[in-house]
Amino acid sequence: MLRHAFTFILAASLALYLTPLARQAAIKFGLSSKPDGDLRRHTEPVPYLGGVAVYLGFLFALTFVFDFDKQVLGLLLGSTIMLLVGLIDDLGVMTPGVKLFGEAVAVLALLKADIVIELTFIPSLSVFGMDPIPVFSYVLSAFWLLALANAFNFLDVEDGLAAGVAFFSALALFAVAVLNHHAAIAAVTIALAGSLLGFLRYNFRPARIYLGDSGSLFLGLLLGALAMIGQYTEKNLVAALSPVLLLGVAGFELGFTMLARTLRGIPVTWGSPDHVSKRLRRLGFSVTAVAVIHYLAAALLGGAGILIMLVDTRIALMVTSAVGVLMLVLAVLLLRVKVEWRPNAERK
Repeated sequence: MLRHAFTFILAASLALYLTPLARQAAIKFGLSSKPDGDLRRHTEPVPYLGGVAVYLGFLFALTFVFDFDKQVLGLLLGSTIMLLVGLIDDLGVMTPGVKLFGEAVAVLALLKADIVIELTFIPSLSVFGMDPIPVFSYVLSAFWLLALANAFNFLDVEDGLAAGVAFFSALALFAVAVLNHHAAIAAVTIALAGSLLGFLRYNFRPARIYLGDSGSLFLGLLLGALAMIGQYTEKNLVAALSPVLLLGVAGFELGFTMLARTLRGIPVTWGSPDHVSKRLRRLGFSVTAVAVIHYLAAALLGGAGILIMLVDTRIALMVTSAVGVLMLVLAVLLLRVKVEWRPNAERK
């Protein structure tokens, strides 16, 4: 655990140093989120190269303390591709089709590193006489990774929100890695958590820098991949849902926002104040309170995800059912909150 503590402190320190540099670079090149009076209600432009600082703090710390294996190299390659795709998108020169292609390439890098959801109860398929391929597992893995990447992109709409939720999710995944005695994944998750904590020093209210699409897409893909690597079902099969709980805040954000926009009759990629955080703000919660609520939810869902790994089937079913009911009730209540909206085609 001493090595993990050193990795965490090193990553946090590096992010504390690198984030102001990323902010200066973003200001120099004019990469800032400008207020629009609608979704972006901050008073002044805020730079958004924060994802680069998180990535570098995480990568540098990991390089110092860990020897890379195939899975870790796959994680780093896939997340690096996703970071670059988001960075180019932040520059405003990428079409939606090219962006989706770039995201698919990042996912492919992970699949080629054997980072795949294992479904042993579904037989593999043999195509053109080749060795059997777990086609359904690959499709499900790709869907999961793309969904999580975009879920954190949807979540990144308030100061400290996506980075803070990612921090608590990384800690939960670190606990899973320790329980599984998986040293490599424990190193990756604790390095990511440390880098996020250092970044939050500048991203929490009032934010002086944002993650940008590069950061939110990178975090979503990496956390989604890390959740796939864990072993969950030793005690019961219900624990196969543990990754869904561990990353439940981001997943709920994506599902709720898409549902709310669909009910409005608008494309899910359009900008609208249908995010969970925007509706909580409409209820009178401050930006800080909204962030803290999300942090508590991430911590509780992370705890629930770990708990169902350790108990018998009956208790795991009770916990999972209770979480499902609470999420359903919350979704219904939030859908009743009226929010002002001006149609626009901004992708968020």
